[in-house]
Amino acid sequence: MPTIPGARRRRRPRVERPIVEGTIDVEGQRLGFCEFGTPGGRPVFWFHGTPGARRQLAPLAKQHAAANGIRIIGIDRPGVGGSSPRRYDAVIDFAADLEGVADRLDLDRFSVVGLSGGGPYALAAAHRLGDRVAGVGVLGGVAPTVGEDAASGGVTSLAPTFSGSIRRTDALLGRTLRPLLLSMTPVVDLGYLAVYRLMHEGDRRVLDEPGVRDMFIDDLLHGVRRGGVGAILQDVSLFGRDWGFRVGDVAHHVHWWHGTEDAIVPFAHGKHVAALLPRCTFTEQPGEGHLSGYLVADAVLDAVTAEL
Repeated sequence: MPTIPGARRRRRPRVERPIVEGTIDVEGQRLGFCEFGTPGGRPVFWFHGTPGARRQLAPLAKQHAAANGIRIIGIDRPGVGGSSPRRYDAVIDFAADLEGVADRLDLDRFSVVGLSGGGPYALAAAHRLGDRVAGVGVLGGVAPTVGEDAASGGVTSLAPTFSGSIRRTDALLGRTLRPLLLSMTPVVDLGYLAVYRLMHEGDRRVLDEPGVRDMFIDDLLHGVRRGGVGAILQDVSLFGRDWGFRVGDVAHHVHWWHGTEDAIVPFAHGKHVAALLPRCTFTEQPGEGHLSGYLVADAVLDAVTAEL
């Protein structure tokens, strides 16, 4: 197995800082955000996975955005990083918060990309906001687990079983586990190494890319600042319930990438959702795992900004 530089040394992650970072007030709700790439460029909202936070962005995406006039905006979902806690009833509720952020940033039209657990939120934004969304990209996105759109099998299929209990305890568990995660900061490199060893070889190739290790650790530390564990549990709970819209009602042309060896969101789930979408370009990534979208971040950005 390749050696991970710094995996056994305790040090601060060395990452490129966002060009803009802060919080935006949307009807009394604070939402953390940051921006990478080109100020004033073609805007793309990039929705983090589960777990994740606003800085969860591949170095390749940052470099491509800076060189090609693209402005990438990351948003913390409620309870993550700089965002205040808020309980959604369904995935579709996120779209109203996104619209508020876009209004505050004076963005009339924009594209969206969702990684893994961010995939459902990208589809929700496209469905609710209509023509305001120009392009849609999904990277190894989670599939529905209940109702007519449900995909069977995989880890995410367990979400409906625990959705109710998670919803009742997510805030308490978040407050309880946050101090534990923060106390583990000095040994976070060892935790990263443990995860690395468990991942598929395709994912390890991604994790070996320059800057990826530091990006993930930096994003984790920002994400738990406000107790992000509860927000992770809320995501899982929402994935286990009706999303508030039908996948087949998303009228946009969706660009979807999925690794054939994805052990977290099965490749079959990606094919299932793609078949439900009226217009979808599905890109199979042979031999790649769950993080394969990071390898094609430049192609993703080009595809979703083509109409901006």
